Amino acid sequence: MAMTTTIAPKNVDAYIKQFPKDVQATLQELRNTIKTAAPKAEEIISYKMPAYKYHGMLVYFAGYKNHIGFYAAPTGHDAFKKELSIYKSGKGSVQFPLDKSLPLRLVSQIVKFRVLQNEAKAAAKK
Repeated sequence: MAMTTTIAPKNVDAYIKQFPKDVQATLQELRNTIKTAAPKAEEIISYKMPAYKYHGMLVYFAGYKNHIGFYAAPTGHDAFKKELSIYKSGKGSVQFPLDKSLPLRLVSQIVKFRVLQNEAKAAAKK
């Protein structure tokens, strides 16, 4: 069950503010890691969750009762399948439990990988 309202938050700050303080800190840490790994990415709300766009969508994240969902499209997850194998995951998603530290270095690597993928796709279109 997502801890979101039926109305999409106006921005990522508003999204993060709807969570308990300890979860807010974790979400903010994830947000900062993504922004550092993709400094040119535009931060938006898409599908009622924080999303990052640079030559197309890069990644999304969402807070839940017991975990943070991280969505790097199937390609971002496929490329890091081994590293992500310790987490519960789906085709284009992975769940980071709230009772464990976020794998921030891994998140950074995935985001940078997605940036390179999107840059290559954009260059191929030119």
